[in-house]
Amino acid sequence: MVQRRNFIKNMAMASVVLSSPELFNSNIFRDTFVSNRPPQKSRNFTSEAVESAIKSFHAGVKNKELAWLFENCFPNTLDTTVDFEMIDGKPDTYIITGDIDAMWLRDSTAQVWPYLTLMKNDKNLQLLIAGVIRRQTKFIHIDPYANAFYKDPSKVGEWKNDLTVMRPGVHERKWEIDSLCYPIRLAYSYWKESGDISPFDQGWKEGIRLTVQTFIEQQRKEGDGPYKFQRTTAWATDGVPIAGYGYPCNKVGLIHSMFRPSDDATIFPFLIPSNYFAVKVLRYAAEMVSAIFSDKVLAASCLTLADEVQAALNTYATTQHVKFGKVYAFETNAYGSYNLMDDANVPSLLSLPYLDAVSADDATYQSTRRYILSTDNPFFFEGKAGYGIGGPHTGMDMIWPIGLAMRGLTSTDDKEIRSCIVQLMNTHGGTGFMHESFHKDDASHFTRKWFAWANTLFGEFLWKTFKQKSYLLDQID
Repeated sequence: MVQRRNFIKNMAMASVVLSSPELFNSNIFRDTFVSNRPPQKSRNFTSEAVESAIKSFHAGVKNKELAWLFENCFPNTLDTTVDFEMIDGKPDTYIITGDIDAMWLRDSTAQVWPYLTLMKNDKNLQLLIAGVIRRQTKFIHIDPYANAFYKDPSKVGEWKNDLTVMRPGVHERKWEIDSLCYPIRLAYSYWKESGDISPFDQGWKEGIRLTVQTFIEQQRKEGDGPYKFQRTTAWATDGVPIAGYGYPCNKVGLIHSMFRPSDDATIFPFLIPSNYFAVKVLRYAAEMVSAIFSDKVLAASCLTLADEVQAALNTYATTQHVKFGKVYAFETNAYGSYNLMDDANVPSLLSLPYLDAVSADDATYQSTRRYILSTDNPFFFEGKAGYGIGGPHTGMDMIWPIGLAMRGLTSTDDKEIRSCIVQLMNTHGGTGFMHESFHKDDASHFTRKWFAWANTLFGEFLWKTFKQKSYLLDQID
């Protein structure tokens, strides 16, 4: 099991081809597909509702490989990454990413996201997700600037010597706006799906206050704020320039994000997709603190900040592309400089409708979509194995399944959706699972054998298609 992220990065840098037999399940390339899931007694958690969904998919999809992939991938988070228990009569759920023994606020939300609609048929599943909300709240209290944490606060990891304030229980302290957005997205949807308010105690509300405070600090209207980050490394995207504060931005009301959801440093700290995401979840938070706590003051703070960031986005988020016209920038400094690209990790420009942050019908989004899904995007790659968006995290020519799944999830075009499913089906490298990335010319050259977010998102994509456009799955031979 790969435990060290720097080793994972080195795999991409050294173009390691993960093809040795011991790394793959023995069922590879068989004509009959046998489940690659752990034996039932070895699974971390079993959900009756998820098992029922798997049975329904098997019964309704004729393509055996696709059904096999869904069975492997959709429950992968529950099978292999969750640590669920009751503490003082309350649920607590710690979720690792897969091959890294730490819990990311972002990943843990995304890993359970597609199970939300299944909770009504499975109270134990609902308890597990409530436990995720409680665990995320605990972590935000430890440090709202950190992106990843340990369950055991005494554990010390490889980033212990980073030049920042490393608190007990913190795995990594990269400030990413989305780390505070995802827990609110999960909490809001849990509340709407279940009506249950038990996870939303005073500690949770304090987490919302800390989120607002942190966002305001990172508007940096009154100096650089309390966060800075440096790391001794040869990996350039792991460090933040200018004494750990990043390149200067015009203080216009946008929120600085020193890192992207890929955990790579931003070039210009105003990361546009993450600022849109922040606007959306601040409105969610306002609705929740008003309805559950009758806290009109905190609700007003959320809405005021959301309005301010939205106004700044209206002015600074777009630029004119010579070929595609008006597009959303990926990053800006609000001084007139823009970084035009997209990265597969979410939030991305591609994912904005998925996050309900921008309408899919928005004309600027549509022109941006055409741009980022073309070779004019420096991180869009085409090859013999597939075509799609990657990012600096795994280097050039590496396509991310998360990006392919997100393209399908945000599309209304049947041909495009089907194409994304076929590509994902053909690029699992014989393992029966999705990966962080695969080489555009050879899907057996991939990074991260065990990456639960990619597995669960692929399962979400297939389940959505099965429920809404099952005829597309019937067309796949």
